[in-house]
Amino acid sequence: MSVANPFRKLIKCVILDLDGTLLNTDGIVCNVLKVSLGKYGKEWDGRETLKIVGKTPLEAASAVVEDYGLPCSPIQFISEISPLFSDQWCNIKALPGANRLIKHLKSNGVPMVLASNSPRESIDAKISFHEGWKNSFSIIIGGDEVRTGKPSPDIFFEAARRLRMEPSSCLVIEDSLPGVTAGKTAEMEVVAVPSLPKQSHLFTAADEVINSLLDLQLEKWGLPPFADWVEGTLPVDPWYIGGPVIKGFGRGSKVLGIPTANLSTKDYSDLLSEHPAGVYFGWAGLPARGIFKMVMSIGWNPYFSNKEKTIEPWLLHEFTEDFYGEELRLVIVGYIRPEENFPSLESLIAKIHEDRKVAERALDLPVYSSHKNDSYLRS
Repeated sequence: MSVANPFRKLIKCVILDLDGTLLNTDGIVCNVLKVSLGKYGKEWDGRETLKIVGKTPLEAASAVVEDYGLPCSPIQFISEISPLFSDQWCNIKALPGANRLIKHLKSNGVPMVLASNSPRESIDAKISFHEGWKNSFSIIIGGDEVRTGKPSPDIFFEAARRLRMEPSSCLVIEDSLPGVTAGKTAEMEVVAVPSLPKQSHLFTAADEVINSLLDLQLEKWGLPPFADWVEGTLPVDPWYIGGPVIKGFGRGSKVLGIPTANLSTKDYSDLLSEHPAGVYFGWAGLPARGIFKMVMSIGWNPYFSNKEKTIEPWLLHEFTEDFYGEELRLVIVGYIRPEENFPSLESLIAKIHEDRKVAERALDLPVYSSHKNDSYLRS
């Protein structure tokens, strides 16, 4: 690769998957399957999740029917669950970074294709609840418009054909293994954004694996870079979380020397599923003590191999006493980096202190400091 051309390949268009890539459909899929299987006296336990992600509706239904021994055909099962899904499309949220990506590519004149294994009618229904999406895509292709769904490359070849572009000039963004396989078989560049946690190691065929769309660096592919990063931080739409401070995981102060104020995740499973694991920052309110700068991690903390996703805020203030049981309110306003593993405890601690400095500086900037007045922090 020459110094004059630092890009992997010069990309002319972007092909996006829908479910799990742009839309947070995993929770709705689980809810619908819980209800549907309950009618047969079965309990959805999530064991099929890896088998159904990225598959065509028929393949996914076949896997569930077979593994749970349901007394119906896959076609019958699809007819039972389709109305339940249709009722839920209005509740599907865009994944963090999805709106940002679509608006950025459109404003820079980069052609976009939406290519999903879902039927075209289903795709149109889902995106109709997201303002501006339908008109942002040059082309929309459903799995029922090609001979074979992903992992077959048919849908991507069809996208390139309609765009009148060489497959090699297309960048595919996918969340599933079938999607990545299809993209690489079509000889396209592929960025994987795994929708299931702790699965990144499976995506060896992708040209790049990222934690979320927030971490996408378009300039690597010769596309216009995002211009919204501010001093190493990314402003995000504020999100809110609160509750009593609970006893920690026995490592914040003892192991790391960092007094995190931990919150229970019991009532926040849906919120946690919406936001990628990583390091964020914002403002923390303790009604009896005041408002403080805060940096926090959400995720599985690979160094400690958490079994569950946790929320660990660090209030950037020297407190003289513990405040377990006190109500803590958080307004998260910015993003720093994805979650990562570290070779040693020392390197982890050094990175946490680096995150603290980044957050402290950023929260003095007007784009972030204005949120210190949010009424949620005082209520």
